[in-house]
Amino acid sequence: MLPVTLITGASSGIGAALAHEFASHGHALVLTARRAPELNALADAIAANGHARPRVIAADLGQPEGVASLAAALQEAGLEVSILVNNAGFGLLGDAALLDRDRQLAIVALNNRALTDLTLRFIPGITRHKGGILNVASIAGFMPGPGMAVYHASKAFVVSLTEALHEELKADDVKVCALCPGPVATEFNDRAGVPHDYFPAALSRSAEAVARAGYAGFMAGHRIVVPGKPNRIATLLPRLLPRGLVLRFLGWRWSKARRRG
Repeated sequence: MLPVTLITGASSGIGAALAHEFASHGHALVLTARRAPELNALADAIAANGHARPRVIAADLGQPEGVASLAAALQEAGLEVSILVNNAGFGLLGDAALLDRDRQLAIVALNNRALTDLTLRFIPGITRHKGGILNVASIAGFMPGPGMAVYHASKAFVVSLTEALHEELKADDVKVCALCPGPVATEFNDRAGVPHDYFPAALSRSAEAVARAGYAGFMAGHRIVVPGKPNRIATLLPRLLPRGLVLRFLGWRWSKARRRG
């Protein structure tokens, strides 16, 4: 079985930037997402830069059969995951009581269920190769999120799971890291319904900068990587201030944004 680095949600944004970053360091890649044309265009672009062309497997990991289908395709191709990059995910902006229930449950299905399934499914091979798991979380995982309640909760799950696995697997020389960016101008915001000026500009980073920081921190064996000093400060505030105070501030900010329309 050929060891590979699997990147989910690779068709755009941070996932695509991570694909370029891993490829530039010589990793044999498998890219997966729902959209095959975008994946193939990305694979062609990586090959045009002089790197090995990644394999492409289109899969909808948000569907119940998505992970099993992806795993079967890897098995059939004689590939074994040695590094898993769990990047696929999405969020929605709005009051949880008003947003569509099925769409919110889809956040949990992709951000948590699929991520956990992939992680547990591929841990044996990852351990054999002394590889690693890079989970793309968010600074949202460090604080409650009025206006994006389910998304914030989903990323808190990712941070917690990652930290626990980092501790459990370090004796096996397996790297486990949570990449926790702040706002990034990608398709994520359009899908979530987030206005372009919703987040403070000081927190914003490019997808490429996030990918570079994530790769470097992951390879260095870090447990958590938060790109950008303002974002690192943001993750500390909920731990230094009373949680109720942080919640009231975030609730006030969401109420203000909601009134603005």
